[in-house]
Amino acid sequence: METEPILALDFPDWNQTKAFLAPFYGKPLYVKVGMELYFQNGPAIIEALKAENHRIFLDLKLHDIPNTVKQAMKGLAKLGVDMVNVHAAGGRRMMEAALEGLEAGTPAGTSRPLLLAVTQLTSTSELEMQSEQLVAVSLEESVVHYAKLAKAAGCNGVVCSVHEAVKISEACGAEFLKVTPGIRLQTDQSHDQSRVADPKTARQLGASMIVVGRSITKALDPLQAYQQVKKLWNDYSKPLVRNSGL
Repeated sequence: METEPILALDFPDWNQTKAFLAPFYGKPLYVKVGMELYFQNGPAIIEALKAENHRIFLDLKLHDIPNTVKQAMKGLAKLGVDMVNVHAAGGRRMMEAALEGLEAGTPAGTSRPLLLAVTQLTSTSELEMQSEQLVAVSLEESVVHYAKLAKAAGCNGVVCSVHEAVKISEACGAEFLKVTPGIRLQTDQSHDQSRVADPKTARQLGASMIVVGRSITKALDPLQAYQQVKKLWNDYSKPLVRNSGL
């Protein structure tokens, strides 16, 4: 089934966001609103995007004590976004509290936002994780552990690198979402991402959704770049690896 890539709107304000989206006018997109855009503009940015019929992944990566996260999620659920996230490092109780907040805050007659847990950031290398976080296991083991913890807490899926998607499917099942940033076209630089892949490889390795930013937002022709990413994401022959349960 053909699906849309999630377009990362990494801009500081609505004017720049609106200018970027102008070539896409009339085309509902799935967009990501991160810290930069949301913290500088607040809920008004969500209202403006919803008015254009865009689906929204609100990427704020909450990480705090359980009650604080619960109350924050209760408020975010009222915005009508489609997907939100927390850091899995906050622990099972925090993730369960996030889910409770979402369920309490979702208006009657509407669907609860999907809840994702961030495993390890795609900018984090194994060396950095082990030396700075003092995590003794491999990066893959850490990511799979967080994914299993997130599933046990009731999350719908995780944010992870493409390169861990196979193992997460094996550990958590095919229906558990693997939302993968760090997506680049083969001609692009990786910038500050350590674990990257192109859209076709992401699909073949079992990613459920991809998040694409600079490959589109910094392109000379963003609409053409978006169409290229979408084609690569949806046009593939067969998985490189057959995942357990897929």
